[in-house]
Amino acid sequence: MGPAMKTLQVALIGYGFVGKVFHAPLIAHTEGLNLHTVVSRQPDVVAAAFPQVRIVAEADAAFADPAVDLVVIAAPNSAHAPLAEAALRHGKHVVVDKPFTVTLAEAQSVLAHAERSGRVLSVFQNRRWDADFLTVRKLIASGRLGEVAEFHSHFDRFRPRVADRWRERDEPGGGLWFDLGPHLLDQALQLFGMPQAIFADLAQQRAAAKTVDYFNVLLRYPRRRVVLHAGSLVPASGLRFAVHGTRGSYLKHGLDGQEDRLRAGGMPGEPGWGTDTQPGQLTVDEGGTLRTGSVASVPGDYREYYRGMRAAIMDGRPPPVTPQEALEVMGLIEMGIQSSLERREIAL
Repeated sequence: MGPAMKTLQVALIGYGFVGKVFHAPLIAHTEGLNLHTVVSRQPDVVAAAFPQVRIVAEADAAFADPAVDLVVIAAPNSAHAPLAEAALRHGKHVVVDKPFTVTLAEAQSVLAHAERSGRVLSVFQNRRWDADFLTVRKLIASGRLGEVAEFHSHFDRFRPRVADRWRERDEPGGGLWFDLGPHLLDQALQLFGMPQAIFADLAQQRAAAKTVDYFNVLLRYPRRRVVLHAGSLVPASGLRFAVHGTRGSYLKHGLDGQEDRLRAGGMPGEPGWGTDTQPGQLTVDEGGTLRTGSVASVPGDYREYYRGMRAAIMDGRPPPVTPQEALEVMGLIEMGIQSSLERREIAL
C-alpha cells in the first residue's frame, strides 16, 4: 500500500443553479476532493444536501480559511474576475466557471494574479467531457471522416418566455453568447485550433428579450468552415453535431445526458453514468457507395475535469483547461461581439 491520498479541501462560492447542479455533486464525488465550505445566502438549502459542509455568507471567510486549498467560483459572471483575484491573493488555487470573465482585459488581469501567486488557475469547461463531443473527437482523429470540410455545432433550446434571472438581463456577462458561446468555442478550438477569422450574428429574437438569445457564428479556416449556433426558439431541431468530410459525415442528435441526471438529483458514477442513449449516424464513402450505420458513443464523465485539477495541484501537471485556452475563448467572445456590432468579419 502506498501513502494515503491527500484530500484537497474545496470552497464553492455560489449555490445557484451551476453551483448546486454541477460543481457541488462533482466535487463531492471526485476521489481526493472534499467539499469543505460553501458560500451561500441560503444555508438551509445547502445544509439539506450537504449537512457536513461549513456554510458561510461571505467569500472572504472562505478565502481566509487556511484549511481551504481550492476555491471554485460559481457566482454570476460579472463577479468572476474580482472573486478569482481575491482568492489568488489569499494563495488559493482557483477554478472559475465559464465564461472565465466578461472581458479579455479582466481575463488577462486574473491570469497575471495567478502567475504572481504561483497557483493553479483553470476554467470549468465540462463539455469537453460530453459523450457526444468525445465521440466526435475520436471519429475525427480516426480519419474515418477524412479531412473535415464543415463542422456544425448546435445547442438549441425552446424557451419562448424570458426568465427573470441575471443570465437573461442586459448586464455584463448576460445573454446566450456568454452562456453557451464559451462551450461551443472551446470545443471548436480543441478540435481545430484558432481560426483565421470570425463572423458573428448575435440577436434578440424573443419579443421580451433584454439581451442576446440567438447566435450564429462562422469560424473561417483556410478551407474548413465551422458554424456554431444557439437559439432560444427552436422547438424540435435536436441536432447537436453535423460533421462533413472528404470520406464521410457524422450526424448527432440529442444532448449528453449528464446535466439532466444531475438536475434530477442523480449522482456522478451511478450505473450507466455518462452513456449516450441516442447514438450518432456515420455515413462513409465505400468505393463510391455511401453506407450509413450508428456509432457507439464514448462514455462521458464531468469528473474528469476535477480529477485533472487535482493532478495539476498535487503533481504539477497542466490544468485540464489552461489559462491560455481560457484567454483564447475570451478573445473570440469579444471579437464575436465586435463582429456582430459592425456586421463584418473580424480577422484574428
